[in-house]
Order: sequence, then structure tokens, then C-alpha cells
Amino acid sequence: MSTGHDIPGEQRRERMATRLGHAPGSGTRPAGMEAVLDVVRRGRRFAVCSHARPDGDAVGSMLACGMLLSQMGKQADLYSADPVPQIYRWLGCAETIRQTQRVEGDYDAAILLECDGIARTRLQGLEGRKLVSIDHHASWRAFADVNWIDEHACAVAEMVYRLARAAGVTVVPPMAACLYTAVLTDTGSFCYEGTDAHAFELARELVRCGAEPAAIAREVYFSNPLPKMVLLGTALTRLEREGRLAWLWVTHEDMTRAEAAEEDCEGIVNYAIGIAGVEAAVLVRELHDGKVRLSLRSKGDVDVALIAASFGGGGHRHAGGCTLEGPRGPATERILERMRRELAASAADRRARGESPGTNLLG
Repeated sequence: MSTGHDIPGEQRRERMATRLGHAPGSGTRPAGMEAVLDVVRRGRRFAVCSHARPDGDAVGSMLACGMLLSQMGKQADLYSADPVPQIYRWLGCAETIRQTQRVEGDYDAAILLECDGIARTRLQGLEGRKLVSIDHHASWRAFADVNWIDEHACAVAEMVYRLARAAGVTVVPPMAACLYTAVLTDTGSFCYEGTDAHAFELARELVRCGAEPAAIAREVYFSNPLPKMVLLGTALTRLEREGRLAWLWVTHEDMTRAEAAEEDCEGIVNYAIGIAGVEAAVLVRELHDGKVRLSLRSKGDVDVALIAASFGGGGHRHAGGCTLEGPRGPATERILERMRRELAASAADRRARGESPGTNLLG
């Protein structure tokens, strides 16, 4: 993806304004956005959903989308198969997200945020409805009646922000806080690929609209529940490294003993990828049903989204996830073997380019 450094200043500013929805004229808006706006303007009642195990982008974008629709005089019902993680429950209107297994009622459309299919929501009752998909993942699929996809968006929250601007909606402080939280977490605190000038311009705009960066950072990063820290300690005692690859794991028994929730596993894999010289990392977690959840990270040439997709998952180039059949031992070896092959291939590519295998760690 171009960083924009090869584009003259004025043209770069125009492109940034267009991407954030400030440029004049409907001709600057993506066709996908126009199609979404058309559905919203024609409809009256909407269901808004995101993927199961909602993260910051899912929660923040759902809430902001609900606020957007409300300002437009529409009714929006927000659904999630899993609870809102504790670190996001302080967000405005977080209690309006209904935890349920089924979407019921008459809706003009269901808006699915960062999902590559209905199955990703783990919600029943979406089949046969008019569907709108808004997504920025590399693993996207055009499964809905209306699909707006932008792989260059730093978070789906960026797309919700652009939709709000295009619709003439005022981004009030509670909405800005939701969107900023989504951007902050989905960029890995502005560390992941895709964190370019546009991401910082978006953050600047959201702060102007009332988001408070320091307060949001405290809630997200400095309000961890004790069970999460206990689980982290357990995982770190099992940290293993093999050259440029590192991994750690937790069992279902570990989760029970620590009284940890699923959300308490978030971020543990980052301690493995944070090791100097490590380019790919995995957190292996046993689920209650015997399956194994894998969280993948990369800070080199390895595309973990492609690896995750090959196992039925997805994500971004440097952050992905998937679920395998257990038991843990064989599942761990399957993913480690695949990671070893990808690391070897990336090293071979570097040698072919005349680089040393340890260079270009940031991709």
C-alpha cells in the first residue's frame, strides 16, 4: 500500500480529504458507500451486527453505527452473540448491544460490520434478510446484497466515520469516543500495518469531535481485570522460542482456575511477538469443546491473514486468527509447521533480494 510519500503535497491532502469524507461532490465517494447510503435512506429499521468475540473495532463501530442511524431518524437494534468485553463497557450506549443467539423482528436490512459471512456473527436469524456488508479485512467475501469493502481502511470504524460524514451526521463526542477506541485498538495502538497518515488524520478528526485519547487509553490498557493478569502469568511460563518463531499456550483448565473470560486472552500473543528477533508468534488456547483457538501475529514478511484463511479463519496481514480441531498438541504442531514453512520462504525471498534474513522486520 502506498504511503503517499511519492505524491505531491496538495494531491496527497486532497486524497486524504476524500478518504475521510471531506471532499466536495458525490463523485468522490466510493460506489460501495453510495449503495450503503441508499439502503439506509430508504429503510426505517435496521439490525446492526459484527463478528462473534467482539473486539474494540467491532464494539466501537457497532455503537457508532447505531448512533449514526439514530441521528438519521432510523431505528437501530444492535446484536452480538457474545458479551461486550469489560474494557469496552464504559463506552456510550454499550448496554444497548443485545447479547443473543438469534436476530428476530422485521428489519429493512441487517448491517454486518467486518464479517466475511453470516457464520462469522454466530447469530441465527440473519438468513433470508437483506444484508449490507461493511468490511476492511483482506479475507473479505462479497456475500451480502450490498458490499462496501476497503482493505486500505485502518479499521471498519474509519468506514463508519466516512459514512457519517457522507450522510451529514454530526459526530458527537460519544460517537467520536467509540470510533477512536475502535481505531486505537484495531491499529494495535497505531503500530500495525495500515497505520499511515490517514489513520493519524482520522484520529485527529475524532479528537476534534470530542474523543479524549488519554482517558480512552486508560480504560483500554490500564483497567485490566485480575484474572487476565493471572492468565498472562501462566502463559508466559510456557513461552517457547525457535529462531524467528515464538509461541505460548493456555488450557481450558488454566482459564477455569484463573476465573478468566474469553476476552482475557486478548493481547497475550503480543508478548511473544514483542521479543527481539521474533517475526511470527502464536497463542494456542484450548476451548471448552476441545477445539483450539489460534491467535497469530507477524512483524515481518509473513502474512498471517493468509495462513489463518487457509485454516478457515482470517484477519490482517500482521494479525489473524482461526480455530482448529483438537487436541492441543497436534493442532499446535500443525500451525507451527505452517509458520516454519512461511518463515523459511520469507528468508529465501530475502536472500534472493540480496537482504539478510533478519532485515525488514517491520514488513
